Amino acid sequence: MYSLKYIDTRINTSFRGMSVAHDGAVWVGGSRGYVGRITDSGNARRFFRVPGYEDCDFRTVYGFDANHAIIANAGSPAYVLYTHDGGYTWKEVYKNTDSAAFIDGVDFWNKKAGLIHGDPINGRMLLLYTKDGAHTWKERKRKHRPKMGEGEASFAASGTAIGCFLHSAVVVAVGGKKSKLYFSRNRGKCWRTIPTPMLATSASTGIFSIMIGGNVWNWLIAGGDYRNDTVSTANCFYTYNKGKDWHAPQTTTRGYRECLAYVDTDTTSKDSNTWAIFAVGPTGIDVSTDNGHNWKPLSDEKGFHVMKPSIDKKHMYLAGANGRVAIMRMTE
Repeated sequence: MYSLKYIDTRINTSFRGMSVAHDGAVWVGGSRGYVGRITDSGNARRFFRVPGYEDCDFRTVYGFDANHAIIANAGSPAYVLYTHDGGYTWKEVYKNTDSAAFIDGVDFWNKKAGLIHGDPINGRMLLLYTKDGAHTWKERKRKHRPKMGEGEASFAASGTAIGCFLHSAVVVAVGGKKSKLYFSRNRGKCWRTIPTPMLATSASTGIFSIMIGGNVWNWLIAGGDYRNDTVSTANCFYTYNKGKDWHAPQTTTRGYRECLAYVDTDTTSKDSNTWAIFAVGPTGIDVSTDNGHNWKPLSDEKGFHVMKPSIDKKHMYLAGANGRVAIMRMTE
């Protein structure tokens, strides 16, 4: 069972970007230039439009703490903005005016080093890196950016198609005509591809979210077809050996899912069997308590696109269409 508490935003936006900072501050980004900051477990919040960027769809968000964060938009021109004062002022730290520029997500290895990925420009994945905690961003040299096939692209549906882990490993998920992973061990300088059995029949299909497990070579991917969001064919898989073998769940999710997240139901244990993994999409939320082997319905609440666990892993934050933001707590 669960309880869902909505946070009153009173704004017209679709939230797809979310980040929970190390101090518990929650940052959300949405369409029409809206950004939000939530603190004190939802008791304090502020939602606003970023001046001068009111037409941007901020689907990429990363919060370092309650004061420092970056946001990036999906679309061209592509911007990366940085704030040091809780969102009261923003500095433009990257801009790309190419008509194909489209930023999909970001993740960090530590407080200083991070990677942004985006759709291909002239056949090569857009890759930006920072070494100074997001104050400056540079494009990876063309030779270090994966050459992508025709019809391949990532999805910015929840900003969770990228995962940075260990000291320098990163995996990026794509879809379209082929659903596969791009994997690098050296922070995006050299890449290899990992095929997956995820649905890949059109531009609306593919991998929308990847979750790195407690054992970092255990990965879970979710997706499907966002134009046919109730279809449950080839939309969720897991691997125990970094993609050498993929397994479909015995019982899958109820259609297209665009974000994966987990909480640990026993914070005193390192056993992955104590995880509750959630898959969220516009038609509802599903849960797995056996590492993605089986899924069962949790909620029919519609319109959520992204969810992230709180720092203490005791509850989840959700955000989505029509300005909705909520806190979900599991109950007995």
